[in-house]
Amino acid sequence: MPQSKIQNRKSKIPAARWAAIRLLALDVDGVLTDGTVQISTDGVEAKRFSILDGMGLIRLHRAGVAVAWISGRPSAATTVRATELKIPHLIQGRTDKLMALQELAAQLGLEPAAICYMGDDDIDAPAIAWAGIGVAPAASMPAALKAADCVPARAAGHGAVREVCEHILASRGRKAAQ
Repeated sequence: MPQSKIQNRKSKIPAARWAAIRLLALDVDGVLTDGTVQISTDGVEAKRFSILDGMGLIRLHRAGVAVAWISGRPSAATTVRATELKIPHLIQGRTDKLMALQELAAQLGLEPAAICYMGDDDIDAPAIAWAGIGVAPAASMPAALKAADCVPARAAGHGAVREVCEHILASRGRKAAQ
């Protein structure tokens, strides 16, 4: 996939900033998934999550980095995947992502510089801008892209989160193969 101007312009974050990250907070739809939701005729919802992203989140947990998912809409599929990955902070049904992130940061005793937030939509833009490192997938809405410090080369739901995890791990001297 060719990189856009935004990706090239927003890809140089010093390792020291990545090393300061103690919490990776993520929107779900459009970040951990490709943004589509499948709903069958019986009302059952299904989402596709990347195994690459899941392994990155497991490695972050092992490295002592907290992970949070902050979603604007409640979803049983999201709950099942978060439970499977043992995501310690799952916040659903919160459209004020900045307030949700700030409340979680206060609970954890973290300053913005210790937080990386990744989102894809207008409601994510304030949280992206507030975090020490803000990330938006390439297909994000313009407000999210404008607020972001980093735009992964991989698409949302196809390893974009893993890229962010790898930056955090590499800054701590951990190899991707761990």
